[in-house]
Amino acid sequence: MDKPSPYKTPNKHKGAHAAPAKKRSPKGNRPVKSEQGGEPSPERGSSPYGSPRPNKAKGGFDKRGGGKPGNGDREDRGPRAPRRPSPHSPNPPQPRPISPRLLAAQMILRVWEGRSLSDLLSKDLKRTAEQDRALAAELTQGVARWGHRLRAIAQRLLDHPLKDKHLDVEALLLVGLYQLEYLRTPPHAAVSETVNAAAGLGKSWARGLINGVLRNYQRQGEAQAEIVDQDDAWRHSHPLWLVERLQQAWPDDWARILEQANQRPPMILRVNRAKIALRDYAQTLAQQGMAARPLAGLPDALRLDQAMDVFKLPGFGEGHISVQDGGAQLAALLLSPRDGETILDACAAPGGKSCHILELAPNAKLTALDKEERRLGRLRDNLARLGQQAEICVGDAANPEGEWAERQYDRILLDVPCSATGVIRRHPDIKWLRRPKDIPALTEEQARILDAAWPLLKPGGRLLYATCSILPDENRAQVDAFLERQADAAPVHIEGDWGRADGPGRQILPGDGDMDGFYYALLKKQDSPVEQKTGS
Repeated sequence: MDKPSPYKTPNKHKGAHAAPAKKRSPKGNRPVKSEQGGEPSPERGSSPYGSPRPNKAKGGFDKRGGGKPGNGDREDRGPRAPRRPSPHSPNPPQPRPISPRLLAAQMILRVWEGRSLSDLLSKDLKRTAEQDRALAAELTQGVARWGHRLRAIAQRLLDHPLKDKHLDVEALLLVGLYQLEYLRTPPHAAVSETVNAAAGLGKSWARGLINGVLRNYQRQGEAQAEIVDQDDAWRHSHPLWLVERLQQAWPDDWARILEQANQRPPMILRVNRAKIALRDYAQTLAQQGMAARPLAGLPDALRLDQAMDVFKLPGFGEGHISVQDGGAQLAALLLSPRDGETILDACAAPGGKSCHILELAPNAKLTALDKEERRLGRLRDNLARLGQQAEICVGDAANPEGEWAERQYDRILLDVPCSATGVIRRHPDIKWLRRPKDIPALTEEQARILDAAWPLLKPGGRLLYATCSILPDENRAQVDAFLERQADAAPVHIEGDWGRADGPGRQILPGDGDMDGFYYALLKKQDSPVEQKTGS
């Protein structure tokens, strides 16, 4: 005699109380239609995950099928199967945090696919435990910064190159190499934790490969790195096309530019002069044990000795300070806005320069424009935090349409889309996202924006052309070409002990004065084309 199932008990009450079993089709467990026609109605309490299984011993349904229980006391019906949580419940189960090393590899893979690292860090860090998020961010940014060099080293340690379908394995391998080469992680921990993270890739062979390569690196990594570093592009961990462009544009400075691009950027604050004096805020920081110093030529800038969470800075929520690189702070200073003027910030998002303009001229009439609505959210947030007001419009500066395009402005800021080659130290994913073919497309767009914005400037008004690029095609060559085709445009000489004169404007190279790389050219609209194009 078979032993009864632990989930079933013999029916002790056969007879009139026994529940009749439903008829079953000979094929599977689908109930047979009733004689009256139509599908049988489901039993009350039946499982939403499939048809319940009949309990022949009881004439009812056992709990394994999720159906209606048979007769008998609760203790006689066996253990209750756990209920599966509904994804639509008010408190759905939270996914288990993943390894910070696995998360870093996944974010690097997304960068290789074309995603912005800033967006990934803001959205994906919550997928790992809170105490591991700083490590995940460090690993991701570190591989983005040094990945070209690490990839060259890894290729020398592999017996065979990995196929494109296994880029996730390569990304995790680079995460492991980054720890061994650039961090103070104990080698045994870096290897074991990276190998353990490989389980999340779903490729059983990956654990052995990663373990072998990392241990091979411990034995001969220094020798392989010396070979790799004989190549300029690999040594500085930049794409070859960009290294060649910089060597051509800056033959005396290209090596320093690349070195600066690999440095961790300083944290620069912009003190809101409309609410607090720079000296007073620096004293507040000192009283709280936060060391900071001013930057030469930047009246609103403070450089923190130690970067920290911006929300922990005194007065941030009250609008006393913002975080903005010193080079970016020059934009509003060069535009020199005045109260009562109409001003257009034609490529405004995320809004740091717009807010600085209003700090310098609180009563100016500012129109902040950007072509994508989703990018204007941070601008609105910053205006609210700083207690400022501006007209916010969605529109394309290269194709002026709408009310904002039907008026003229005293001053226009064109912080145009560019290659961002001057801010790689803050955004190392630019090394992976930018392509040589992007530069001609960007220069064409910049020219269209210049040509479209110029008619919106009042005679005697000033337009500031700005990029965060260090490529001449986007900077001096772009402005020179515009001046050639625009008879009533004249350059205004920019005084300053920062950067260097470059054509009609000034160029800052990364690291100059603790600043990122920027280019600025200030243009004046003459009252008539016959005026001397010398500006003033």
